[in-house]
Amino acid sequence: MAILNVVKFDGLRNREWVVYRFPGEEFNTGSQLIVGEGQIAVFVKGGQVLDVFSAGTYTLSTNNIPILSSLINLPFGNRTPFSAEIYYINRTAKLDLYWGTTDPITLIDPKYSVRMRVRAHGQIGLKIVDFRVFLTELIGSLGDGNVVKYDNVIQFYRGLIVTKIKTLVSSIIINRKISVLEIAPLLEDISSETKSNLHEEFDRYGISVLNFYITSINFPDEDFELINSILGDKAAFDIIGDNRYNVKRTFDVMETAAGNEGGGGLAAAGLGLGIGAGAGVTLGQTLNQNVVNTVQNSRIECSNCHTSNDANAKFCYGCGNKMVQEKSCPSCQATVTSNMKFCAECGCSVASPKCSHCSAELAVGAKFCAECGTKTEGNS
Repeated sequence: MAILNVVKFDGLRNREWVVYRFPGEEFNTGSQLIVGEGQIAVFVKGGQVLDVFSAGTYTLSTNNIPILSSLINLPFGNRTPFSAEIYYINRTAKLDLYWGTTDPITLIDPKYSVRMRVRAHGQIGLKIVDFRVFLTELIGSLGDGNVVKYDNVIQFYRGLIVTKIKTLVSSIIINRKISVLEIAPLLEDISSETKSNLHEEFDRYGISVLNFYITSINFPDEDFELINSILGDKAAFDIIGDNRYNVKRTFDVMETAAGNEGGGGLAAAGLGLGIGAGAGVTLGQTLNQNVVNTVQNSRIECSNCHTSNDANAKFCYGCGNKMVQEKSCPSCQATVTSNMKFCAECGCSVASPKCSHCSAELAVGAKFCAECGTKTEGNS
């Protein structure tokens, strides 16, 4: 292999590289080493990091590569050949690296009780701060080529990042009972906590985590459609109330049944809903019974002949008997009937006073007769 007199790396056209291994191992004392801004050149021999050069131009000699010289016993002066590996390391910060969960985080939304498949994406910023640790601990794991890119580093750490994110997001949603739909305001806090959790692991390999952001937490459209349906039903409850909503749903079922081909009336409603014909018949019977109960509750029965009468009837349609009406005792508010003269609870008179002029019944506390306008005796 030819002996190289100039060692230089201009850098790739982009800033995606982390480490560049110079393609040659044979050099001379007297060779020129050029290190660009934002770079550092490291001499490695037998896997051991030896001499280091920051930005500048150097003529290699036993004076400026003392550790390497002592290792291979280079004589002073002349152009003595020697072998070593030279690595260029990018010392600039890379802030626009992107990460994402490869598979969704499956969990039950605590607010809507719906299974959600959550994915997270974001951005991370890195910088090599300890090149000795980085080269000795990690370089062998990142590939055998001459160039190691930031993508390789992110790929190496992807499992760690995804695990930390999954654990933290799941913990917040489940333990704090926060819906996935309501987690957006917490993204900054989650990002900060995740950065703290990642720092120690990256630091082990000489890498500093400069920033870490979760830019989005999302889920499939079909999961959102299910929640949207629940929200629609909830809005109906809030607007028209539980009872009216149930009535509305009942008539929706009946309307669907009426429109189904093959008929079956209310039984078809059951079939259309997938709950069986028997359930449809039962639903119809329940509705009919509710109607009957409503009508019956608006009528009263004669105590003499048991004929059903309107609730406000004063005399029975069947026998002419005066209907017994209920009222409250003016003294103790106990329930008494119109044929009682005294309250069974307190003994107070409950007979309605009559007008001295026309004998019409007077309302409690009335000052004038509602029939003839005569002033009552109690207010003479």
